[in-house]
Amino acid sequence: MGGNLISFFGDQIYLIAIPLMVLALTGSPLSMGIVTALERLPILLQPLTGILADRFNRKVLLQICDLTRSILIGALGLLFIFNHLHMWQLYCGAFVIGILSQIYNTSQFASVPGLVRKDDLQAINSLNTGIFNTAVFVAPGLGGLLISLYNPGYALLINSFSFFIAFLAVTSIAMKPSNINSKGKGSFIEDIREGFQFVIKTKPILFTNLAMLASIFGTTLFLTMMVFHLKDTIQLSANEIGWLLSAGGVGAIIGAIATSWLRKSLSYRTILFTASIVGGLSIVLFGLSDSYFELLVLNGVGTFAASMMSPCIVTLRQTLTPDRLLGRVQATSRFMTWILMPVAAFLAGVMSSQIGTNDTIVIGGVVSTLASFIYLHSSLKSN
Repeated sequence: MGGNLISFFGDQIYLIAIPLMVLALTGSPLSMGIVTALERLPILLQPLTGILADRFNRKVLLQICDLTRSILIGALGLLFIFNHLHMWQLYCGAFVIGILSQIYNTSQFASVPGLVRKDDLQAINSLNTGIFNTAVFVAPGLGGLLISLYNPGYALLINSFSFFIAFLAVTSIAMKPSNINSKGKGSFIEDIREGFQFVIKTKPILFTNLAMLASIFGTTLFLTMMVFHLKDTIQLSANEIGWLLSAGGVGAIIGAIATSWLRKSLSYRTILFTASIVGGLSIVLFGLSDSYFELLVLNGVGTFAASMMSPCIVTLRQTLTPDRLLGRVQATSRFMTWILMPVAAFLAGVMSSQIGTNDTIVIGGVVSTLASFIYLHSSLKSN
């Protein structure tokens, strides 16, 4: 979690730096959509990442992903600083970073239940979300200030360093091996099938996945264009964008804390439905607003809602899944919920070029709001 705090810090700076680099190189929202789509495309490899996390040493996988991302992001930053960065390099870098991120996220998810007691999973996942949101609170403002004083390349160097620190943190952990190894097991196809069969059979996981599939499609339309929209349409400076994103971290921290407290008296169904409705409507209003204060508040409301949902969904999966299937069930779930992200990211660029970023964001918010009603399925009532 300490390593996460550092890498999350760098990731938030990365999220500001990349759109500004694309804007500087091309000025095209379509190019931004392509970069995001390429970073999301490795989602299609999720079933394979689940097998990797279940068959191989999860600690080694985490180390490889952190160290490689550190080197790659640092190289992109240096190329931009010395005016040698081309869009094809950024496209390739985004794709490889996307692959490594998918492997890392699945391996980390599968590692947590082996490090803590089952009764503490909800609290740990909420705390981990809180740590992420602390980074959201602090990092964008400082990142925006750094970018306004220098250029986005230096922001990527900070992100590179953060991944190296995360690598050192993971190296220090004594982590138990998973309960499955590569000898005497079925084929990759059989392993993938087992993960899908478990998810389809376990209705609470299946229906949260279906809800997230639609919700994430809408949210991706928003997030792909968010920084581009704030910079190019609303005409905010990098510093103002940074502080706006940081302010969202306040709501996110509160949401993460509130989840553990609300879970004592409310079902997952109630929390997920309410948070999803609030989050979707906040995106709609974000697309309709041009007031800095309103945008700041709406971003805080949206991150508050998202931070309430994340630990609930993660804990639900971890609680209902046996250890030997953790990697595959998480990978299968991410595949099911994120499969449309590359399409949505590319579509965001196309739509923004045709109808503008405001309408693209509003459409994303409407889709996310409608997806909320899937959480009302009866299978979630008793959880």
